[in-house]
Amino acid sequence: MAFALSPLPYDSSALEPAISAETLSFHHGKHHQTYVDKTNAAIEGTDHADKSLEEIIAAARGSNQGLFNNAAQTWNHAFYWNSLAPSTTEPSAELAAKIDEAFGSVDNLKQQLKDRGAGHFASGWVWLAEKDGKLSVEESHDADTLVDKGMNPLLVLDVWEHAYYLDHQNKRPAYLDAVVETKLNWAFASENLARGTVWTYE
Repeated sequence: MAFALSPLPYDSSALEPAISAETLSFHHGKHHQTYVDKTNAAIEGTDHADKSLEEIIAAARGSNQGLFNNAAQTWNHAFYWNSLAPSTTEPSAELAAKIDEAFGSVDNLKQQLKDRGAGHFASGWVWLAEKDGKLSVEESHDADTLVDKGMNPLLVLDVWEHAYYLDHQNKRPAYLDAVVETKLNWAFASENLARGTVWTYE
């Protein structure tokens, strides 16, 4: 089956001023669309054609780097859009308790997300993830993903330059500060934790 571009769960101007409508237009409409198109072209007429995106990512890892990169980026971006919200939400009681256990407080977790994102070399992703009931902040480089690594991703931050350059130029910490403090979708993270399995692309 061919995959469709996952729609934004909000209006393109809903994340301003942290992320502008212009950035979302390019990032979602150009970058994300290209990953979807290249994934569809690569699986057409192959054994992957009827697989889920998650199955394709797992099958392509280590064996077909081009397909893996585009499929993983298709998934990562859809997950990223849902990790953000026009106004930051609150963690569920379950998530808040696990955050306190792992990081001491939500503020401490926010600071770690910002620090890890700012310190991440070159392009990639910074994740809040759960494994065996424990939370951790993880990093993945370039197109890599946590989908098939035995962890349950709860939230992700995109630290590729195209995620923030039009709005913040080379000031990645300014982008991270704005997003982490005002746009994180803790309700989405809470749903992912409660479900206990990896979110699926639709």
